[in-house]
Amino acid sequence: MNAGPIPDNAAAQRASLRQLLRIVIVGHVDHGKSTLVGRLFHDTGSLPEGKFEAIKKMCERRGMPFEWAFLMDAMQAERDQGITIDTAQIWFKTEKRDYTIIDAPGHKEFLKNMITGAAQADAAVLVIDATEGVQEQSRRHGYLLHLLGVRQIAVAVNKMDAVGYREDVFAEIETEYRAYLSSIGVTPTYVVPVSAREGDNIANRSTSMDWYDGPTVVGSLDSFQLPTAHLDRPLRLPVQDVYKFDTRRIIAGRIESGRLHVGDELIFSPSNKTARVKSIEVWPEPSNADGQPNTVSAGQCIGITLDEQIFVERGDIASHLKNPPVETEVFRARIFWLGRNALEKGKTYKMKLATADARVTVQEIEHVLDTTDLSSSTTTKVERNQVGEVVLRSRRLLPLDEHTRNGRTGRFVLIDGYDIAGGGIISMEGYADQRQLYTQRSQNITRVEHGVPTEDRERQNGHKGGVLWFTGLSGAGKSTLATKLERALFDRGYQTYVLDGDNIRFGLNANLGFSPEDRAENIRRVGEVAGLFSRAGVLAITAFISPYQSDRERARAAAGDMFHEIYIKADLETCEQRDPKGLYAKARSGEIKEFTGISAPYEAPDSAELIVDTSKLSVEQALEELLTYVEKTFRK
Repeated sequence: MNAGPIPDNAAAQRASLRQLLRIVIVGHVDHGKSTLVGRLFHDTGSLPEGKFEAIKKMCERRGMPFEWAFLMDAMQAERDQGITIDTAQIWFKTEKRDYTIIDAPGHKEFLKNMITGAAQADAAVLVIDATEGVQEQSRRHGYLLHLLGVRQIAVAVNKMDAVGYREDVFAEIETEYRAYLSSIGVTPTYVVPVSAREGDNIANRSTSMDWYDGPTVVGSLDSFQLPTAHLDRPLRLPVQDVYKFDTRRIIAGRIESGRLHVGDELIFSPSNKTARVKSIEVWPEPSNADGQPNTVSAGQCIGITLDEQIFVERGDIASHLKNPPVETEVFRARIFWLGRNALEKGKTYKMKLATADARVTVQEIEHVLDTTDLSSSTTTKVERNQVGEVVLRSRRLLPLDEHTRNGRTGRFVLIDGYDIAGGGIISMEGYADQRQLYTQRSQNITRVEHGVPTEDRERQNGHKGGVLWFTGLSGAGKSTLATKLERALFDRGYQTYVLDGDNIRFGLNANLGFSPEDRAENIRRVGEVAGLFSRAGVLAITAFISPYQSDRERARAAAGDMFHEIYIKADLETCEQRDPKGLYAKARSGEIKEFTGISAPYEAPDSAELIVDTSKLSVEQALEELLTYVEKTFRK
């Protein structure tokens, strides 16, 4: 980690103010990426002194023709094989700014390294061979750039000399590729006809293509915008490690977005502990008289000390109290899969997100997308080089961001065994931020023990208290069965009461809407109330869709071993046919947003105490199953 000393001479200060942009070079194998980069270095005078001459002598010594790509291919093994097999980063400069050029491999089997390069890039140059046109890899690379959040893309149609510098050939490729990129929501900034070998439209305008009036490749690069947006985004400081140094306890990490000041109050997720920044540490320590800085910002590797000693560990994310990251154990993701074995539903992988490692299970594979023609299919596997839209569930709460809000903390990789097997971006569509559900705001409170023991209540009632938690899609029959069961149990002498979803929203939860967060809070409150009923010796029956597994687990925790999950099962088609309240019709027409089963997820129970399939049973048969279960489980 090195924020660097402050320059103390004017030349160094001017140099430090030069802009820096990170560019990834991608494209199909042999379309001329490394040649283009080599030519860029040469034509702009960016090569180290003697580099060009050394490569020419090496080629003469080996009896081979000079290749511009050799200026980029620094590895001996790559020269011997004639292909680029890893990403390489070299400084590059124009009059306007400095660049880091990331040359990424084009072979399908080397896509993993291409993703590694693109994930670090602020912009991209995508190379297409004019003699071959748009290839499968050209589409795949375009899609991957979009997936990784690279929005500034220049397309270089290379080897125009090989097609006689024909305008019609270029126009056909430009039209086809612009149409593909547009279909995935990408607009290329420029499409430039070039000949990397001959130097046409690289740094200097081509005299052989006077029909083209756009910028050169260098002009395109210089027109790209600097990635300043992450400076204005909410603070995200993933904790890399915690060090004891002198008498200080220093929390170290790289600021991924936002700004940090001495005195800021921070919240560390997912623990939700807070403290203020006492000092900011950078290494080596500044040589100026002002000492350590009071303000740091995105991109800097720093350390901080706090005004109080709280437990912080690697993987935590520090943020300001306002606009913290999401905390969740379930989220949607779009994953590009590179593993030798297919990604499978139900399988668990290691996820690396910022500095955190977590185990995640593939809960659902919703769609598999073919990146060449954008067709989708439904399956239980995502094969190598496919894109899957999936739902992942963690064993613990994770702090993260939606990729559209913060690309730095909204993308991750999956590890299968010891290999990087896939990379993805995060979406919370349909799922709730669970932070508020775990935050206790009341202080100075003490639990009060009741004067009537549970055993006495059970003995007087003749049955145990408990929670019968009915879950299922709208129209599955939850409310119908709940009220009929309540009447039947009351007639048999049970102390029982129904907590119904609609009725609760008239009173206790009248202030809640139907966003994922409000739905989660709705179920949290009901779970707590049902738990209180059960401890009072009452058999509480709830009738709620309660679509999220995590919400039902919280309700189970509130009632303990008195909780019994009852899955009132019916498939979506059956529920739509019934549609007792006309809600499905409204959801299909767009009148109701985020309706469970249509535009919001339902996570069916995987270990319910009882499953009642109302698509196969009559109301009377279903009621009989419920009565049998209650008599066997709760009667004293």
